[in-house]
Amino acid sequence: MKPEAAGKQRGTKSGRAPKIARLAPVVCAGPEANGSGPAGNGNGSGRLVMRMATERDRETIYRLRHEVYAHELGQYSPNTTGRLTDSLDAFNHYIVAADGDRIVGFVSITPPGGPGYSVDKYFKREELPFPVDDKLYEIRLLTVPQASRRSLLASALMYAAFRWIEARGGTRIVAIGRKEIRNIHLRVGLKPTGQDVQSGAVTYGLLHGTMADIHAALPGVRPILDRVCTEMSWQIGVAYDTPGACYHGGKFFEAVGDEFQTLERLDSVINADVLDAWFPPSPRAVAAIEQHLPQILRTSPPTGCEGLIRTIARVRGVRPECILPGAGSSDLIFMALRHWLTASSRVLILDPSYGEYAHVLEHVVGCRVERLPLPRGEQYRLDPGRLELSLAGEYDLVVVVNPNSPTGQHVPREELEEVLRKAPPATRVWVDETYVDYAGTGQSLEPFAARSENVVVCKSMSKVYALSGARVAYLCAGPHQLESLRPLTPPWAVSLPAQIAAVKALEDPGYYAAKYEETHALRRQLIEALKPLNWEIIPGVTNFVLCHLPENGPDADTVIARCRERGLFLRNVATMGTSFGNRALRIAVKDAVTNRRMVEILREVAG
Repeated sequence: MKPEAAGKQRGTKSGRAPKIARLAPVVCAGPEANGSGPAGNGNGSGRLVMRMATERDRETIYRLRHEVYAHELGQYSPNTTGRLTDSLDAFNHYIVAADGDRIVGFVSITPPGGPGYSVDKYFKREELPFPVDDKLYEIRLLTVPQASRRSLLASALMYAAFRWIEARGGTRIVAIGRKEIRNIHLRVGLKPTGQDVQSGAVTYGLLHGTMADIHAALPGVRPILDRVCTEMSWQIGVAYDTPGACYHGGKFFEAVGDEFQTLERLDSVINADVLDAWFPPSPRAVAAIEQHLPQILRTSPPTGCEGLIRTIARVRGVRPECILPGAGSSDLIFMALRHWLTASSRVLILDPSYGEYAHVLEHVVGCRVERLPLPRGEQYRLDPGRLELSLAGEYDLVVVVNPNSPTGQHVPREELEEVLRKAPPATRVWVDETYVDYAGTGQSLEPFAARSENVVVCKSMSKVYALSGARVAYLCAGPHQLESLRPLTPPWAVSLPAQIAAVKALEDPGYYAAKYEETHALRRQLIEALKPLNWEIIPGVTNFVLCHLPENGPDADTVIARCRERGLFLRNVATMGTSFGNRALRIAVKDAVTNRRMVEILREVAG
């Protein structure tokens, strides 16, 4: 579940709740639940806290249950103890909304693996139209007492229960809800089974929903959830938003098998949805690994990658203290940006660009991210003059991917260095050079970054050295920029096979220079072969091409699905730019035979 959390109420100028807030009372999902009215605090002492119930809270909960379900609803007969509890309370978890020590709402969750669910009292399991397994959780006893009923508490409690369950791997929710509000239950993702039960004076219906159902329904109640995030302190032990993973492609492993029983399929599947090199690593790297493989696999690597650092420094012409290695560029991106930035940081990224930066900055760190649009009419080229003007905005960080992905466009080193020299000293500039070796010799900014006060170069050895499986990368910057990151780098951050392969690859520049020239020829051949499809193809300098699909043909998802049936995997770049929509593909350059096969498949499916 991933609502957009807002700092202030959106949708009205006055800050009053939008009309959809009236749905708050009917999100309730249990026979013991009751409604609440329009938005309003109802308690008067500041921000409420959403937290897990303590043992002390339970006594209050049992008395509130008696007040609501015995006296108010007549579902149970009042008793002399003034308490309502049952056998599931020994196993249930309660989430409460609290105003100081006062509980103003609660919900109960019954996990799998216990003595049963409350629905077992009313329905036989063999009659249930869904599986009862170790991923099924029950939500019950969603309660907001009368004194607090003019609030968003019902929505907040239900959402808290959803997130608590989801974080524990639950995939399905079962609940019992009042028939009168069935349409609203549908709006929050729950589905009726058609099975009803009478409890006291009220008729309830059995409902269930998968987490996918709930995710699909959340946009309809997002304004409520925005208010929940703003008006309550969230302390239930899981994140308010569902943490999202960054999509990178790599779907081809669905055909290979990610438990590696059928690795031979790697030879038949065309993995053009990732940008792995079409050529093998340096023969020196392969030989070093093959000759000593058993020993390498069982031996710990140099703790701090000392030899790898010296080799990088020697080959790149910088000092060793300007190098910080990591287990792939993603490892370095997640570590460095989370350390340097906070939610109050201002960051500028290119649009379109490599999607991992937007993911980390917006969804992991939560920065204020602005985008520098790269116009399609200019083939997404980055104008150095526009970048220079943007740098005057005094950002905390500016991210430049050069050459850019998914566009393949490159700004020559001299032009980019001239702009970066003028950047404000307080603005850190991160230059991702994953594909720079394809752009030609002498195009890296590494020597410039090593002398700079505020420029950091991130270099992956995956794509240009054919070492994607090894996971090795490094940062190159002034030592003062890397100092705070070194204590965060764990020992043995890069595996021994990866360190060996990287060192041997760096020592074989002639081999790779020839492969880069072949890549340029293969890219030109691929572009020519694709022209009969009447796609708009963006020329670049890298090992991939960006293609725009015509409006009168199938969209990207359709083309990709048809290609997968034929063993070809491509990348929809919709998540890499705000203007792509569902009509742009990125295709990795492969060897000549594979390129011809890709074109044959695309001609079959694109019509």
